[in-house]
Amino acid sequence: MSKITFLGAGSTVFAKNVLGDCMLTPALQDFELALYDINAERLADSERMLLNLVKTTRSSCRIVVYHNRKEALRHAKYVVNAIQVGGYEPCTVTDFEIPKKYGLRQTIADTVGIGGIFRNLRTIPVLLDFAKDMQEVCPDAWFLNYTNPMAVLTNVMNTYGGIRTIGLCHSVQSCIPDLFYDLGLDVEGVQSHIAGINHMAWLLEVSKDGVDLYPEIKRRALEKQQNKHHDMVRYELMFKFGYYVTESSEHSAEYHPYFIKSTAPELIERYHIPLDEYPRRCVSQINSWKQLREQLIHNKELEHEKSGEYASRIFEAMETGVPFKFGGNVMNTGLITNLPSEACVEVPCFADRSGIHTTHIGALPPQLAALNRTNINTQLLTIEAAITSKKEHIYHAAMLDPHTSAELTLDQIVALCDDLIEAHGSWLPLFQS
Repeated sequence: MSKITFLGAGSTVFAKNVLGDCMLTPALQDFELALYDINAERLADSERMLLNLVKTTRSSCRIVVYHNRKEALRHAKYVVNAIQVGGYEPCTVTDFEIPKKYGLRQTIADTVGIGGIFRNLRTIPVLLDFAKDMQEVCPDAWFLNYTNPMAVLTNVMNTYGGIRTIGLCHSVQSCIPDLFYDLGLDVEGVQSHIAGINHMAWLLEVSKDGVDLYPEIKRRALEKQQNKHHDMVRYELMFKFGYYVTESSEHSAEYHPYFIKSTAPELIERYHIPLDEYPRRCVSQINSWKQLREQLIHNKELEHEKSGEYASRIFEAMETGVPFKFGGNVMNTGLITNLPSEACVEVPCFADRSGIHTTHIGALPPQLAALNRTNINTQLLTIEAAITSKKEHIYHAAMLDPHTSAELTLDQIVALCDDLIEAHGSWLPLFQS
């Protein structure tokens, strides 16, 4: 029996989407769906929910729970990763509250920025442990990474883990539908071309019946920008740099030095920037889980409609040989010629029976490549810190981060990093004195 292993299976809603999709996929029937999580209670919740779903979908997939990670991975053909190391408490709280003492504010803090750096440092050792287990018990498996920070973790698994890894993010697949909905445009028949890095990929081309749609997009966006709305940062970036970026305005606000500035606090209101947005979401999800849990776990009539997640479609393409095209995060093997070869990039990919194949992009417009490189610099130095255990590279990563360096002095950045290292304690064992 073939096997799909889900690491972080206590993420019950996401497990429902990914594994529920697998249950509805004919080519994946009779697969073992192996569940693993370090939280035994959440793991049991997901097991009960998925067992109900197997019955209502009439799937022949088999749900198996594991409390030993290596056994969960043994003989896996595909591995889905959806973990979060450190959780909302204590680690996300730490990532937000200590920088505030230095006047450094964030919105999401899961990609780059000071929060993204420390989320990476917590997570990289765990993923390398996954890779070590996989090298022993399922060396040929494909590793589908959904965990942020996407670019760094996907890079590490490919470069240092020796595991065939593809990073999957929702921002590319939602880019056109969300943009066109907001501007009142019809998405039917639209062709697009997107490439860059995760959370900063660019809508390079967008057309319908051979007609370039960018002039109309920018005309409508300029009208909409006269009033407050949720996507003001991305529109402003498009007006200034010429292209629309895939990730949301709340994310994008902290990837650049232009929007969250203690010397210009009026920008927060002007661009409708939701500071501390991620902690608010976490608290809301925690508070709503009790009610949602009842709906998911104890509902023997629970149903599932196929979601928009890529995972089952990639597995299906590999099993059937029928190609599936998607946006994926992969190593830059000459794909984007004006970005570093050491970087992880986000480009069109397709899956078929022989694996995952990438698309050659060539050079991005120079201003877009330059913006990407400002984030890649921090990504690569964060990897250097994690692999070498050298604390100075944490400082370097933070010093080169666009938002952090725009707000703090060099000495403040070093002090902030030291405070974060101390506060994280056992979550960062390699950097404790």
